[in-house]
Amino acid sequence: MQGDAIAFGPGKAALLLAIHQSGSISAAARAIGMSYRRAWLLVEAMNQCFKSPLVATATGGAKGGGAQVTPIGHEIIARYQAMQIKAEVAVAADMAYFDALMAAPDSQV
Repeated sequence: MQGDAIAFGPGKAALLLAIHQSGSISAAARAIGMSYRRAWLLVEAMNQCFKSPLVATATGGAKGGGAQVTPIGHEIIARYQAMQIKAEVAVAADMAYFDALMAAPDSQV
């Protein structure tokens, strides 16, 4: 967090990956089922929270606009994905315990 803003999390990671794949904030938003306005606000928040922008944008025109994830944005994605893996490994035994206590899918609770 930076002040009241959450600098990064799962939704922003998904948005960054979608921007990387599509080269566009609007296409990325559509791909992950998010409104363009929400996606734009998240990009602005990320770019303001970090020392360097995570997404670089180009305004539309004859050649069209676009967006790309910056090198620091790629580093943030990679680090975040590594953190997710570490977290999954750390709780694997607990999750297995929960799974063992779960009712069969066809049983009613």
